[in-house]
Amino acid sequence: MLYAFPILLGIITLLTSCTASTVTVELEPSSEAQIGFEEEVIPEENVIEEIELPKKASILVPFMVQAPHGNWDAPYQEACEEAVVIMMDYYLRNAALDPDQANREIVQLTQWEEANHYKYDVSLESLKVIVEEYYEYNVRISENVTKESIMHEIAKGNPVIIPAAGRDLDNPYYSGDGPWYHMLLVTGYDKKYFITNDPGTRQGLDYKYKHKKLVNAIHDWTGVKEEIRSGVPRMMIIER
Repeated sequence: MLYAFPILLGIITLLTSCTASTVTVELEPSSEAQIGFEEEVIPEENVIEEIELPKKASILVPFMVQAPHGNWDAPYQEACEEAVVIMMDYYLRNAALDPDQANREIVQLTQWEEANHYKYDVSLESLKVIVEEYYEYNVRISENVTKESIMHEIAKGNPVIIPAAGRDLDNPYYSGDGPWYHMLLVTGYDKKYFITNDPGTRQGLDYKYKHKKLVNAIHDWTGVKEEIRSGVPRMMIIER
């Protein structure tokens, strides 16, 4: 099965209160005034160009659960990081991903991480190194984490990896209170929700979180699970 780039429907205009979408345009003088019978050109004030984003955007990314065969023992219980990068790898290679293959990928990647002395929970900076070394992709990390900045990446065709305080997501399909620390992949948005591939549940394909709920839950790993809410908001983009 082939996976397509974004399907973009409709257009809205974002006002320039969003710094990330602001473009300043210098205009040529276009108005005139007569002062002391001499012609003087008075330039117009600088204006801000309006930036357009689609009302909706979605990216078809193959989905997997971090426990592909329903076994949540180690290493699967802590394999959300591995699951999101595996999904991204198969998206970038335009390849199909079934549970058996997903399971093999998790086992191979976690064994490599263990051999290279990585812990189960890692920050985005550590995950960046893992992806660059294991998959040889280009990786960007951004601390400009807003509703608009996530939408901007999605509209460009870039799924977004986010680290989160898992219990703040209030996903009813998580077991117990949910994970302290979690990673998921944002694959789309509409006017009310972000659409995700959430590997923490079998119901995670195209799972929707309200914009504010998701953005407020974004925190990078601090090293202490109970302190995850003090983690810096960051997001990661993997590119070909």
